[in-house]
Amino acid sequence: MQLQRWIPICYSSSMIIDEELHHLRQENHALRTTNQTLREGLREAIHAIESLQQQVKDLEGVVAFQQERLKTLEGQQAKDSHNSSLPPSSDRFVRVPKSLRKQSGKKPGGQPGHKGHALRQIEAPDEILIHQVASCACCHQDLETCSGRIAERRQVIDLPTKRLWVMEHQAEEKQCPVCFHLTRASFPADVQAPTQYGTGIQTIATYLVAGQTVPYARASQLLHDLFGVHLSPASMAGFAARCSQELAEWETQLKATILKARVLHQDETGMRVGKEGWWVHVCATSQLTHYGAHLKRGRAGMDAIGIAPLFEGISVHDGLPSYQGYRFTEALCNVHHLRDLTFVEEELKQDWAKDMKDLLLDMKEAVEQARVRGQPALEKAILAGLLTRYDQIVQAGYRINPLVEKPPKTKQYKRLPGRPKQSPARNLLDRFSTRKWDVLRFLLDFTVPFDTNGICA
Repeated sequence: MQLQRWIPICYSSSMIIDEELHHLRQENHALRTTNQTLREGLREAIHAIESLQQQVKDLEGVVAFQQERLKTLEGQQAKDSHNSSLPPSSDRFVRVPKSLRKQSGKKPGGQPGHKGHALRQIEAPDEILIHQVASCACCHQDLETCSGRIAERRQVIDLPTKRLWVMEHQAEEKQCPVCFHLTRASFPADVQAPTQYGTGIQTIATYLVAGQTVPYARASQLLHDLFGVHLSPASMAGFAARCSQELAEWETQLKATILKARVLHQDETGMRVGKEGWWVHVCATSQLTHYGAHLKRGRAGMDAIGIAPLFEGISVHDGLPSYQGYRFTEALCNVHHLRDLTFVEEELKQDWAKDMKDLLLDMKEAVEQARVRGQPALEKAILAGLLTRYDQIVQAGYRINPLVEKPPKTKQYKRLPGRPKQSPARNLLDRFSTRKWDVLRFLLDFTVPFDTNGICA
C-alpha cells in the first residue's frame, strides 16, 4: 500500500523536474541566443570602432597634408623681390625695403674724395647770345655807344628747335655731245626710295625696342611726340630685323670672345613673344654681354644659343639644374642665397638662416680685405674658422629641419609618386651641404665674384 502511494508522488515529481529542466533549457537557449547576439553586436561595434579609428588616422593624414599645403601656399604668398628671385615688378604689396648689405655707418650721398659729375661748360658753344647793357643802372646814362666786356658766361644745354634734318639727294643727268646718250648719276646704295628715314632715326627706333625694351606701339608714339616722326610698329620691326642681319658676324665674334673668358656670369629671365612665354638667356663678362631669346629655359635653350656647351671656364649662375652636366666649373650666386635665407628667417622664423647670412657677408668682407692687402688667398687660420662656422650652421639647420618621410598609402589619401616634398629650408640646407664648394668658390678663388654682378633676374 505504501509503494502504491509513492508511485504517483514520484511520477508527479518527475514531471515537475522535467518541466523545470525544459524551462531551464529554454532559458539557457534564450541566454545563448542573447549572448550570441551580444557577441555579434560587440564584434560589429569593435569593427566600427576600428574603421572609425582608421578614418580618424586617414583624416589626420589629410589634415597634415593640407596644413603642409597651406604652409607652402602661405610661403609662396610671402615671397617677393627681397626674399626670393622674383623681380620687383612682381611685388604684390608695398613693403619696407630691406637691404641685404650691412650698414657701413657712413652718411648717405657722396663720400669725401668722391669726384663729382656736375655739368661743365664747353669751349665752343653752337650759339652765342650777348646780352648788352643799354643804360647805366645807377644814373640811367645811355651806354649804347660805349665799349664793354664779357663779365660772366652761362651756358644752357638743350635740344635744337629743328628736330629733323632732311637731306635731298639729286641725281645729275648729262647728254654726250658725240653719241647723244643720256648718263644719269647713281644714288648711294642706302638711298632706295623717293622718301625714306635715315640711319639715325632707324638706329634710335631699334635702340628703343631692342636696347631699352620699349613696346613697339609706345616707341612709335615716343618718336612721334619727340621728333614728329610717323613710324609704324611694322617699320620698326623691319629696322630691328635688318640690324640683326648686319650684326650676325659681330655676334659670332662676341660669342668667340666670351668663350675665352675665365669667369662667365649666366642667368635667365622671362619675356613675352606674342602670346607665348619665352626666356632671355644672359651670358656676360665684366665688359661683354650676350642676350639670346629662346622658347625653353633649360638645356634646350642653352644648347641652341651655343655658349654654355662650349664654355670651359667658371660659370656663376643661380643654381638652375640645367646648368649641371656641362664642361664648365660651377659657382653659385650668393645674392640668390641671401634672398632665400631672408625668407627662411622672416617667414619660417629659423635663426640659423640669419647666422648663415651673416657668415656669407663676413666671408665676402674677408675676401675684399684680403684683396686690398694684395693677398692671393685667405690665411689658413681665417679660412678654417669660416669653414667651421659654415658646417656648424648647416648642422644646426638640419636639426630643426629633419627629412620628411613618405606618408603611408591609404584609401582617402593616395601617396604621390617619387620622393616626398621637402620644405624650402630643407632644400636650401641640402644645397649648402651637397654643393658646398660651389657656394664657397669665391672664398677659395678670388677671381670668382660673390654673385652674378647685377645680372640676377
